[in-house]
Amino acid sequence: MFIRNGVTYEFHHLGIPAQTPREGERYSAMFRMFTSDAECALMRVQYHRFEEGSTLPEMLRAMPHVAFKVSDLAKAIEGKTILLGPYEPIDGFRVAVIRDGEAPVELIETTLTDEQIWGRATSGTQAPVYRRV
Repeated sequence: MFIRNGVTYEFHHLGIPAQTPREGERYSAMFRMFTSDAECALMRVQYHRFEEGSTLPEMLRAMPHVAFKVSDLAKAIEGKTILLGPYEPIDGFRVAVIRDGEAPVELIETTLTDEQIWGRATSGTQAPVYRRV
C-alpha cells in the first residue's frame, strides 16, 4: 500500500490479456471480452480474452495491467489520461483505467470486500457487465 497526493493505493489484482479460452470465463457483451480467474495463492490474477471488434483501447487489450483499490477515484484520475470509465461493472465497484507512462493501470473505488467482489463477478449477481458463458 502507498499514498500519492492524498490518495491511498492498495494492490488489488493483475490483469493479463489471453488468447485461448479458459474454464469459468465470464462474458461482457458491452466490451466483447471474456474474463477468467487464475488459481493463484498469493495474488489475484484475471485473464482477459477479447473478441474481434472489442472497443476497449488497444493498450488495455494488448498489455497486462495492474489494478489498485484507491481511497478516492475522482482524485486519483484527476489530470490523468483516462483510457476507460469511470464506470460500474459490479454494483458498488467503480472503475477507471488510466495510462501511467506506457502502461494501463486500473483504479477501483469500493467498500465491498474481496469476497463480495469476486462472488458477484463469478455469479453475475449485481454484476451487470458480466454473464456466465
